[in-house]
Amino acid sequence: MNRPAPYSSDEPARAEVDAMAGDTVLEFGANWCGICQAAQPAIGEALAAHAARSALRHLKIEDGRGRPLGRSFGIKLWPTLVMLKDGREVARVVRPGGADEIAQALSRLAP
Repeated sequence: MNRPAPYSSDEPARAEVDAMAGDTVLEFGANWCGICQAAQPAIGEALAAHAARSALRHLKIEDGRGRPLGRSFGIKLWPTLVMLKDGREVARVVRPGGADEIAQALSRLAP
């Protein structure tokens, strides 16, 4: 069984995120978070389906107190997925209930 990639403690600066071209999903959470772990199959399914149709950058960012990127996006609950098109937020899913909810938000990335 494949394990999902861990959340990275290396986070880009907000200016770097704002300058990213194309479609990006920022996933904020923590490796020890049970809700984040439980959401991984739905997140993986939705991202794989979308990536099969168009290029998609997925960054898993470890969030928590004092983490500047999460604070700049106003993250309060995990996992939170922020969909960006050319560095601008177009959709957000907080504690997704399933792949369909994520896929609906990803559809906002369509040209």
